[in-house]
Amino acid sequence: MPIVTISRQFGAGGSSVAAIVAAELGAEIVDKKLIDEVAVRLTLDPSQVEAEAERPRTLLERLVRSFSTLEPGIGAGWSPPYPDPLFDPRKEIIHLTEQVIREVARKGNAVIVGRGAGFLLRDRPDVFHVFLRAPEAARVKVLMARFGLSESQAVRKMHETDSNRAAYIHQLYGRDWCDPDEYDLVVNTGRISHATTAELIMRGLKELEPAPATVG
Repeated sequence: MPIVTISRQFGAGGSSVAAIVAAELGAEIVDKKLIDEVAVRLTLDPSQVEAEAERPRTLLERLVRSFSTLEPGIGAGWSPPYPDPLFDPRKEIIHLTEQVIREVARKGNAVIVGRGAGFLLRDRPDVFHVFLRAPEAARVKVLMARFGLSESQAVRKMHETDSNRAAYIHQLYGRDWCDPDEYDLVVNTGRISHATTAELIMRGLKELEPAPATVG
């Protein structure tokens, strides 16, 4: 059963393309649903999980975390960001997110959007990895319309989100999120429609299917 992972620049149409591909395959879309599933398992609010998704751990968070594990008296004035210093919500969210992605991949017939799925599953030959990009000007217009932002706000949000996604992948998997060699297909959705992009993905999936045995 086919599995597609879609990594995407912010505003490049990842959710729209995923919906078209999923409809063609009769497959499950794993996007916001993944956040909901992780939230249920950790008994957290989905907004808490979404706040941690695809975001790198900041230097300050890492420093606070390291101080909390030192001997008493060292790093005086610092306190762990969570009541229980042994419980790290972000670590638990990431661990469970990866677990859910693996569960989905085992079942097959899914389109997984973001959350590092392409890198987590990169060694599986049956997974088709896609990266969607578009010129900044095109993405800014999309974000302004979608969120009701000014141009400057859209630019800031776009750069922040893309930077977070790139840092998240680098911190967790040591890979370059924007490297085209990490993907089977890279599409510029600023020039190619979402429908055509979905068609290209479907054609690429057929290349992964084993060729029928010939009778000799």
